[in-house]
Amino acid sequence: MIDILGKRYWFFALSLLVILPGLLILAFSGLPLSIDFTGGSLLEVRFDNSPAPAEIHAVYETLGISDATVQTTDSGAFIIRSPFLDDQARENVLAGLETAFGAAELLRYDSVGPAIGEQVTQRAALAVGVAALAVIIYIVFTFRGIQHAERYGLMAILAMIHDVAVVFSVAGVGSILLGWEMDALFLTALLTVIGFSVQDKIVVFDRIRENATILRRLPYETLVNHSIVQTLQRSINTQLMTVEFLLLALALFGGVTLQEFAVILLVGLLSGTYSSIFIAAPLLVVWETGEWKTWFGRKQSLA
Repeated sequence: MIDILGKRYWFFALSLLVILPGLLILAFSGLPLSIDFTGGSLLEVRFDNSPAPAEIHAVYETLGISDATVQTTDSGAFIIRSPFLDDQARENVLAGLETAFGAAELLRYDSVGPAIGEQVTQRAALAVGVAALAVIIYIVFTFRGIQHAERYGLMAILAMIHDVAVVFSVAGVGSILLGWEMDALFLTALLTVIGFSVQDKIVVFDRIRENATILRRLPYETLVNHSIVQTLQRSINTQLMTVEFLLLALALFGGVTLQEFAVILLVGLLSGTYSSIFIAAPLLVVWETGEWKTWFGRKQSLA
């Protein structure tokens, strides 16, 4: 039989290797929030004569609009983000750009007021918190027939936090390399990852619960390892065949606007499957066997 739990600390180390770089980027540079959360305006325009981003920024400065950022696209257009612009301010900006650089083709305009952005942020945090609480309640209720049912719920939440951290890490790296921002699509992808993550954990934990009554004489670590092996093929095949290949195609051929959404989902769902097998169940074993007590140089109780 495959000894998955025997290599659990290698899996923990791999997760840290994936998570830490992106979180460090976010810690030092801040969350790359889009106007969906911060409030503001976005203009995507194309000029006949392509100016330098600094020249576009100078036009905004002359109009009294500070903190504007300019990003170029693969098609030669410019995405300009700025504080909130009302209709009159937008017309002034477009007029100023046309005066400076000639005819400007407006490709996209989005504008979100600061109050709406703050409301979206609060509701996003509330949605994640409610989802986590619902997971604990559901697992504790479903697993109420076995000892320490609450531990299964807490380990599912901890593994879910792992998946969320992976998503944020990828977004942090993407913000540096590809100019990604956390927008409404990012929130949609994050909540989808949380849902799939919880589903995977319940599948693995449910098999452990079934085997706990059938194979009760086995050591707990052996029982959990056996349960993981039983669900391994199903978990991997289900994810690869139904979701991952589709998301990979969407990431490669879906265009720039959907690339971030597809990549976040692709990595997040892959992390959900990985953490169900290599993080959640091993952590449960670490807790149930009291192994964590040795992490800080303490010996396990002789009792």
